[in-house]
Amino acid sequence: MNNYIPSIGNWTNYFYNDYTYNRTSSYPPNIITNLDQPKNTSISKIIHNPELDLKLDYIDSDGQLNELFFRRFRHHNEYPQYSTKDILNQNLDVYETYLNNEILEPKVSNLVRPPDEIDQYERANATFISLVRNSELQGIISAMKEVEKKFNKNFNYPWTFLNDREFTKKFIEKVQKNTNAECHFIRIPSHLWDKPFNIDSNREKEGIKYLINENIQYANKISYHNMCRFYSGNFYNIDHLKNFKYYWRIEPSTSYFTKINYDVFKFMELNKKTYGFTISLYDSPQSVHTLWNATINFLKQNLHYINKNPALDWLLYDLQNPHHNAITSGYSTCHFWSNFEIADMDFFRSKPYTEYFNYLDNEGGFYYERWGDAPVHSLGLALFEDKSKIHWFRDIGYKHFPYFNCPNNPDCEGCEKGSFSEYANLNDQNCLPTWIKYEMTDEQLNLY
Repeated sequence: MNNYIPSIGNWTNYFYNDYTYNRTSSYPPNIITNLDQPKNTSISKIIHNPELDLKLDYIDSDGQLNELFFRRFRHHNEYPQYSTKDILNQNLDVYETYLNNEILEPKVSNLVRPPDEIDQYERANATFISLVRNSELQGIISAMKEVEKKFNKNFNYPWTFLNDREFTKKFIEKVQKNTNAECHFIRIPSHLWDKPFNIDSNREKEGIKYLINENIQYANKISYHNMCRFYSGNFYNIDHLKNFKYYWRIEPSTSYFTKINYDVFKFMELNKKTYGFTISLYDSPQSVHTLWNATINFLKQNLHYINKNPALDWLLYDLQNPHHNAITSGYSTCHFWSNFEIADMDFFRSKPYTEYFNYLDNEGGFYYERWGDAPVHSLGLALFEDKSKIHWFRDIGYKHFPYFNCPNNPDCEGCEKGSFSEYANLNDQNCLPTWIKYEMTDEQLNLY
């Protein structure tokens, strides 16, 4: 039986067997510190030592951050001697059972229906946001047509298109033909988009080399790194977007399968929701292998920012993909897939999130690694927001290849109800069962 206990903080105690996790590359030594390499580490079955079960809060007796709490999942005793295959099958059952129930609209008394006179409608302070290139014209028109047909033709919320280059006349004219709502075409200021001057080029090259060796997508595409940093901490500070509170992010070539017969922005506003999502995934752990360490270091200095009702189990769950937690020193890599998000920008403008982003930005992980906006948003929300204010829009049928949110809804057309992906081998990338089991109350589960 092989043992793997990382050196940092003695953060976990697992005994692995039955399956070998092979790693053929090493972390760049001047980028990653205090993290041993799991070599030939068995991970398929976790046999937990009950004597080491930790039932500790995240604050220790001295009022300081209990780092050990943030290094391992605390509910192992619920799953004694289950293999990861068993865990995956159980989680698939949770997801499919829930999605197979009829899902219509949120059962609240304050849904706002389409107005009779759209010109007289008092909208929420909201806009669609799309970061898009001129070359993605057809993809954004495709997504835009679906959003207009399924939702916005009844409400006329404005559109905001963002680009680090000037939009062409052709792009502007073609896009405007697909909506009756206002359209704004904004060039992103270079100081919000470009790579910061303090990024060490040698560390960046070593980091990119490591990511390429790990087959991480977009590893050497600087514009992608810029995009991740921009969406993590800068988009809401664009002058035009300072005029708005809520946004709905729209990506080119995405699909929407259900009619939405209520104002989702008013739903967020009236029900005091901060963030809405449709899909939750695991990330590539190699792309964020020091993000959790950086986050814990930030929390040590800012313990008071942790919300009293955080989503910690979702962040620390290590039963389905335990090798993710091994690589990241404790983070499951679960995140809300941010290509669909309906959210309150005031959360991201808040002092806790702003200071968190600035701390991460100074660490350089958007370029030395490939820290994405999805895990950064998700960590900020799970730690600093009351998880009851995070809403799963399971009534909105949505697809961003290769993943779905496909509710059992008579108006849902174009996807297989209850499906997560077109490819069965990707089912282990679904984090929603963990969210359902550990972060949703009965009231939230029965909201639809």
